[in-house]
Parts: sequence; structure tokens; C-alpha cells
Amino acid sequence: MSTQQGREGEPKGKRTATDPARSGMFLRPPLATKRKPSPRSRSRRLGVWLFGAYGGLATTTVVGARAIAKGLAAPQGLTTETDIARDIPWRPFDKLVFGGHEIRAGDYPSAAAEIHRKNGTLPLELLQPLRRDLLAQSRNVQPGVLPNAGATIARLADRRTPKRSLRRQIEQIAHDLQQFQTRHRLERVVCVNLTSTEPALRLGPAHRSRAAFERALDRNQEGIVRPSALYAYAAATSGMPFVHFTPSNSALTPALEEVFADSGAPFMGCDGKTGETLVKSALAPMFRYRNLKVLTWQGYNILGDRDGHVLADQENKRSKVESKDALLPAILGYPLHTHVGIDYVPSLHDLKTAWDFVHFEGFLGYKMALQFIWQGCDAILAAPLVLDLIRFADLAAARGESGPMPHLACFFKQPFGVDEHDLHRQWHMLGEYLDRVRSEA
Repeated sequence: MSTQQGREGEPKGKRTATDPARSGMFLRPPLATKRKPSPRSRSRRLGVWLFGAYGGLATTTVVGARAIAKGLAAPQGLTTETDIARDIPWRPFDKLVFGGHEIRAGDYPSAAAEIHRKNGTLPLELLQPLRRDLLAQSRNVQPGVLPNAGATIARLADRRTPKRSLRRQIEQIAHDLQQFQTRHRLERVVCVNLTSTEPALRLGPAHRSRAAFERALDRNQEGIVRPSALYAYAAATSGMPFVHFTPSNSALTPALEEVFADSGAPFMGCDGKTGETLVKSALAPMFRYRNLKVLTWQGYNILGDRDGHVLADQENKRSKVESKDALLPAILGYPLHTHVGIDYVPSLHDLKTAWDFVHFEGFLGYKMALQFIWQGCDAILAAPLVLDLIRFADLAAARGESGPMPHLACFFKQPFGVDEHDLHRQWHMLGEYLDRVRSEA
């Protein structure tokens, strides 16, 4: 059964935006800032619970963390290993213990071997010395849930998922989380949602408050949830920090935001910013700074792997496209013709390519164009972000912070509660937060 932790001594003050001239940066003020700090020691172990544990991103994250911990790889790509994050007591990688929920059978060695065969991004010379370690992490993975997941995601499941009420599924998730923490004597557990992009959920009265949501759960109204909503609810009621790395809209509704506020757990989302959108959020401000009017920004993405297969479903794709397509008007300050296309190309596996065409107007109305191609491996780009976010969530919990973590906006396409999409301004938000952490240490 889940347990609920109350907040202690929490002030109601609002945070201010990085740039005072840009009022309204936050769509809403964070529900909370600080609670009573919890005891913390870098020598104690931290649990990391991955929803979607055997997916390509989760597997790459676990392999990468264990490789860094054993000195087999450098922490390339991690913001927490750069100068901006110096002198912060980050949790060492050798103190991370992994577990998770998964709807597919398997283990980390077999998932990593599949990635090696298809992409070559996890070399055998790295996997062989980690085999026993990866098997040990696999023993912590439990069967996931599939309520109202949509046909495409449901077809991926090859583990039996018994028909149970929504309340019973939540109780099982929370039980798995707490057993994991107890069995490994973990200081805390950070939960990360890495499941496949779900079809957009039509939000209604049941999503507006905790009371309404829980009445719907009691009536077993399966249509008001997707799997990520149950995972988020179980994490929140267990008082565990939560990172929502996908664009699925069922995980951080106003009702679930209220549950996190009641438990005092820090959380953040949505949709990790790793590729084409990362480039957009860095390039678009350049046009604004130089007063060059963007007329059209057309993007086209091709990718394979299970993510591409899921996004080939139009219902699942809609959530992703909305996430990728929203930031340009917000950065530029005016409407423009913008479009993002996503197509599934099975032979690419986890390698993806994005082509963007930018048509803009300059001095004397003369029209010019910029084109760029972004080619990369989705999991290799995203895994260091996941590890950074785990460390940030752990730090926030240790500092007694609760509610949204707006300083992490630079990591997300749709940063929760933040109306700033300019990567440069987001970066300053992160730097100011870390300066504050250092000054208070």
C-alpha cells in the first residue's frame, strides 16, 4: 500500500523569473519551494526507478551509469559534470541502484545486446564486464501496467498483465517502489517515466482536482487514465521525486499536481529536449535578437526502433508533434507557418535524422533561408539528460524542495509551469539555481 508524506514548514512565496522584464515567464507559480530538508549523505545509496525499464533509453541509461561508476566510460554529455555544476554534492554514480516497471519480458543484458546488434552504440567491450552487474539490476524490474494504453502500446506487451482495478494497480506499483527502497536500504527513490508516448488523453472534470480524480479511481473509470498517470500517482503518494521524460499528457494534470503538492515531492516534465527541438530553442532566439522575421520553419523527422513504431500511430504521434511544434511562436513572439513531420523508418533503428528548412525575411524585405540536418542516436542523446535529471531531483529532495523544478526547463520541450523556451534564458535559470545552492551550502 502507498504511504503519504506531509509537507513541513513550507512557505507560500512565489519564484521570480530570471529576467524581470519578461513578466509572465511562469504559466503558474510553483506550488511550493522549500520544505524541511531531509538528512542526506553522498555515501548512501539512491534508488532510481524507471517506468519503461527495458526500453532503449532506459537500458542505455543503466548501462551508461554502471560504466561510469566502474570507470569504463567518461561522463560525456552530462551537465552535472561541467563547470556550471561544480562544488555541488551530486550523488556518485556508484551509489545508484536501478529498478523499474516493464510490460515486456527480458533483462538488461539481452536489451543491451539487442541495441548492440541494431545500432552498435553499446559496444561488446563495454557490455561484457558489466554483465553480472546488469543482471543484478534486472532482478529489480517488475511487471508494468497497461490501463487504457492504446492498441499500439498494448501490442508491445509480452508479459501477462492480470485484469485488476485501478486502485489495485496503484497499490501494486507503490508496493513495488517501497519494497525496492527497503530491500536495498536506499536513502530515497527517484522515479523517471521513460514509457512510450501515449495517445493524448482528453482531459475533463476528473483531472481538475485530486478529489475528483480519486472519486473516478474509486469508480474504476479506466478512461480517465493512461499508464503514466498511475505511475505518477503512485510516485506522488509515496513521496518520491518524479521526472516525466515523455510528452504524454496524462501524468501531470492539475489533479496529479495537487497530489505531488500534498506529498511534498519535487517533480518536473515534460518531454526531454534532445535533438531537433534543442537546436530550435538555441537557433530561434538568434533570429529574434537580430530582428530577422521567420516566415516558415518546416521540420521533418525520420526514426526507427520501438519509439518510431509507436509514433507511426497517428494518435500517439499527435502528442509528440504538439510538444515539438509549440515553442517557436513562444520564442519569436508572433505566429508563423510551422510544421513538424515524423515518419517511421524501421531500418534506422534508434538512429534518427531531422531536416529543417527556415525561411526568413531580412533588411528591405529580402527573403533568405537556413537549412540544417541533425543526425544522432536518440538514446545516446537522451541518457545523459536522464542521469542529470535524476541527480537534480535527488538534490531537490535533499534540500527540502517540493513542487515543480522550473530551473530544469532547459531539459524539456514543454517545461512544466514555465513559459520560457529560449534555451539561453533557460540556461541562466539553471545557473542561478546552482549559484543559490552553492551560496546556501
